[in-house]
Amino acid sequence: MNDDAAPKATGIETKPESQPIARSAPRSRRWAVLIAALALATIGMAAAIMLLRQRAEPVAYTSAAVTRGDVTRVVSTSGTVNPELTIIVGSYVSGVIREQFCDYNTRVKKGQVCAKIDARPFQAAVDQAKAALATAKAQLVKDRATLAYAKISFERDAGLLARGIVSQDTVDSAKSAYGQAQAQIEVDRATVEQRAAELATAQVNLGYTDIVSPVEGTVVSRNVTIGQTVAASFQTPTLFLIATDLTKMQVDTNVSESDIGAVRQGDRATFTVEAFANRVFPGTVVQVRQAPQSVQNVVTYDVVIGVANDELLLKPGMTATTRIVTAERNDVLRVPVQALRFTPPGAPALGPVATKPASQGGTAGRVFVLDDGRPKQVRVTTGLDDDSYAEVVEGALRPGDQVVVGMRTSTSARDPAAPRLLPR
Repeated sequence: MNDDAAPKATGIETKPESQPIARSAPRSRRWAVLIAALALATIGMAAAIMLLRQRAEPVAYTSAAVTRGDVTRVVSTSGTVNPELTIIVGSYVSGVIREQFCDYNTRVKKGQVCAKIDARPFQAAVDQAKAALATAKAQLVKDRATLAYAKISFERDAGLLARGIVSQDTVDSAKSAYGQAQAQIEVDRATVEQRAAELATAQVNLGYTDIVSPVEGTVVSRNVTIGQTVAASFQTPTLFLIATDLTKMQVDTNVSESDIGAVRQGDRATFTVEAFANRVFPGTVVQVRQAPQSVQNVVTYDVVIGVANDELLLKPGMTATTRIVTAERNDVLRVPVQALRFTPPGAPALGPVATKPASQGGTAGRVFVLDDGRPKQVRVTTGLDDDSYAEVVEGALRPGDQVVVGMRTSTSARDPAAPRLLPR
């Protein structure tokens, strides 16, 4: 009896222990479902709140008017104002400056003496060359007399030989002396020409002691003073710089290789200088030089702009801020370029549109026009643009239409001056 009861008691005890394990799984699932439902409800409430805020606070758009005007594409660069032609006056000979007649801003004429170098050494060289020439000429006269005697002696000995009075050797000796006298005449003539050339050289050097202006103009630079020694042995020194005509100036600008392709001779240009900041000077591109200038691997090209300087306001060496007009459209329908770049949120992508032929430079685009406060897409074809405005070649736009160029949040719309914090 006891043995049979023991197994039954054991079986009864194990059965209650298995029931809590089976019930714990449904409880964990219910808690997981409850937590997920709470999370979804929280997300839905947040989305609903954001939607209500967006509906309560509409977006404000920034617009600009479509206008008629000019569209001008320019190349901006800097340069230096210089005279059209500047003559460098130097010295061919060396010596000491004894006199000076020209100074800064001196108006000079062609052939006018600006300075004098001490001419005494060069005058002595001229005198010496003259004496040498005179000696050569005197020697020529002497040798001509010798030639005449040699000729008479040879003819006499030849007659005596025919009569048998003198020997053949005597005749041959007289003939040789006559030939030598003839050759000496040629030597003397060459010597005379040589001495004459030396005299001419000495006279030229003497003439170079006068530093003269080769053109009519204005002295813009002087690099010499009285008593200064000029050395022209290795390199011609620069004594004066003379501008031929200061009423005609030019601006030498450096245009980068990325912009040089658009610049052409005859293009209109304008520039300003710091001395007259409120005045715009007009000019014209007169030369686009082919020689490249490379500075630290940056390649530029010299573009010369001619300008009239009748008032003599422009000075050599002034720094000019230059704008070269490479393309221009006058009195055309135009829109701000920001309008072509703006796309409101949710707007569809721009599909294919008919464009102008390539020869007319048409480019497909679109703008958004405000219609009852909402942006409405308008397809356009644009032509020339200049970073501020774009020419409208085709499109349903009229002057005065408001095109969207940007958008603002409602907070900024209520208070445009309110500061906006940047995210960290």
